[in-house]
Amino acid sequence: MSDLGSDDAEESGEAVEDIGEYEGDRNSEGQRHGFGKARLPNGDTYEGEYECGFRNGYGTYRFKNGALYTGNYLRNEKHGKGVFFYPDGSKYAGEWVHDQKQGYGEYLYANGDTYTGEWANNKRHGQGTYVYKDTGSKYVGCWVNGIQDGPAELIHSNHRFKGRFLNGKPLGHGKFIFDIGCEQHGEYQQPVQVKEIEEEEEEEEQPLSLEPIWKASEITKLTPWSPQDEELLGPRETAEAAVTEEDGSHPASTAGEEDEEREEEEVNQSQEEEETTDLGG
Repeated sequence: MSDLGSDDAEESGEAVEDIGEYEGDRNSEGQRHGFGKARLPNGDTYEGEYECGFRNGYGTYRFKNGALYTGNYLRNEKHGKGVFFYPDGSKYAGEWVHDQKQGYGEYLYANGDTYTGEWANNKRHGQGTYVYKDTGSKYVGCWVNGIQDGPAELIHSNHRFKGRFLNGKPLGHGKFIFDIGCEQHGEYQQPVQVKEIEEEEEEEEQPLSLEPIWKASEITKLTPWSPQDEELLGPRETAEAAVTEEDGSHPASTAGEEDEEREEEEVNQSQEEEETTDLGG
């Protein structure tokens, strides 16, 4: 059976009575119900289950731009488990709630980076692991609204950092753990920006975001410690003299690499939000 309608899309969230071409099952009231195939006026297609006029159950929706979703629906919304393939080659496989990535899922980005973990409202939120393909480094820890925030571990090829992050940057007490069998304890401190006063300043400039600075306190053998124990750590001023750049374990050399990784992750976050806006997923 085939029928034609004048509406422009099936993505409206309303029951799809006679929108586009349809071939499949119907109920006694003439609504699409059971298994069917539909071609929308905009060129998108859907093949899968319907219930009382809604996409409901398992189905595959193909967008005319090359994107594709295959998974569960609830009243025309992606809901349950499903996989979304984006036109740029990126892919999300995981849980959905009312058309949004929510719950547990894995996102493979076009540049090869991956995120595996928890989501809320289409953003990385909760516990998750982000792996940078180019360097092999990975961030394992907390996220808040798509940003690294909370207790975490940043793992590199020959060392790792354990501590806390705030708004995507390390801040507060932490330690670098080196594969040679030692640790460097210290604290990431936020520099205080001194604003210069200009008499003829017409427009107030936005303050620059200064990078946190690592202040080392001491080097020790490997010790058990987690970011949750931060309140137990006291100042270690008496040990500062023991740390010099000649130790060979100063983490400053990795700062540039970490900045590049952070910028790369932020670019992926922006692309992810654009795809969500453009394709509803």
